[in-house]
Amino acid sequence: MPRVRAVTQAPSAVPDGPAAATGEAAACREELLGLLRGGSPGASSVAARRIEALIDRLERLQPADLRAQAAQLAGVWELRWSSSTQPYLAVRPWLENLQLLDPAAGRALNLLRPAGRLGPLAGIAVQASIAVAPETPHQRVSVRFERGGWRGPRFAEQRLQLFREVRQGFAAWLDVTVLDDELRVSRGQNGTLFALVRRPDLALEAFLD
Repeated sequence: MPRVRAVTQAPSAVPDGPAAATGEAAACREELLGLLRGGSPGASSVAARRIEALIDRLERLQPADLRAQAAQLAGVWELRWSSSTQPYLAVRPWLENLQLLDPAAGRALNLLRPAGRLGPLAGIAVQASIAVAPETPHQRVSVRFERGGWRGPRFAEQRLQLFREVRQGFAAWLDVTVLDDELRVSRGQNGTLFALVRRPDLALEAFLD
């Protein structure tokens, strides 16, 4: 009876190293952006847990470095999810929670306004000065709130607004932990987690006047 030779099949190659990490980061990023853009993720506890898991993985795979990415901070960002229970940080379809950043000029604006065509007519805004901190891991942005109040529409060269000085008795900051052209993740000084997407349809110059 002829002898049968056993054939040992080599195990298939498993992607490893930087290429695998890059691919995993891209997959996490796409899934996270899909959840953030898919309506109001803050209303679902299941979605919230998945968002936090994806953020935690992205922070390890694709950490921000503001030494090289400070220019990507600039623009109009919309808050799409937050771990906070504060009402003004809740994502709602009838509200836009915008953050406008101009790090080169050291300026920022937080703006809460109605979604849709009513948005430009009125909102609650807080102006701040910002600075990228030089310390490692090069993710921290210091914030000093300056003025806040009602912000209305612009007529010719004049914007209607009613602001008053903000007295900030504490140091404020946030860490930008993930950053690219579409996505920004930040952690506040009290541990609150924020996920924002860029609004390329809104011009920074139209708000920071």
